[in-house]
Amino acid sequence: MSWFRVHRRTAVICGVTLLVPVLLYLNVLSGVFGARQADQAQIERIAPRIARLQGLIDHEDQLREAAVAVDSRVLELVYPAQEDQATVSTELQTQVRDIFGKAGLSVSNSQVLPVREQGDFDYIGVKLTVTGSLPALDEALAGISAYMPLVLVESLDVYPARASRGKDDSEQQALTASIQLLSLRAAQ
Repeated sequence: MSWFRVHRRTAVICGVTLLVPVLLYLNVLSGVFGARQADQAQIERIAPRIARLQGLIDHEDQLREAAVAVDSRVLELVYPAQEDQATVSTELQTQVRDIFGKAGLSVSNSQVLPVREQGDFDYIGVKLTVTGSLPALDEALAGISAYMPLVLVESLDVYPARASRGKDDSEQQALTASIQLLSLRAAQ
């Protein structure tokens, strides 16, 4: 111990000289450990994605078959892209007027709405004003639901029709309905 007291400065220099490499070694060691932890965390984050992708690769044939089946089913429900928008709109208007007429409703107004292009489909709309009885409206809506390509009811407003004077109240209540229908056409 007496040597340390006599050579205090030398002892400090030797101690610092030995301490610097130890600190550098510990710094490098902690850096390597931190990098390993970061890599391990990234592997754990990516592993589920890789498993999902591997599952897709393993079932690629089944997914392709399902996609073809869906595409063919979609083509049954929408107008084909080869048909002109104006032709599809006119055909839809004519067919819808015919369905409502056969159901016993009188169509007082029908209008083809502007085509809305959204995503993979063109939205073709027809707006109708019809007058008749509730059972006739129910029958017409059933006819619309059975029509292919698919026709959707976008809006339906029903209200009682104005009663004409001199008619007997024992008849069924007449109603007026404003209906906006929508059908899809595959976009090109």
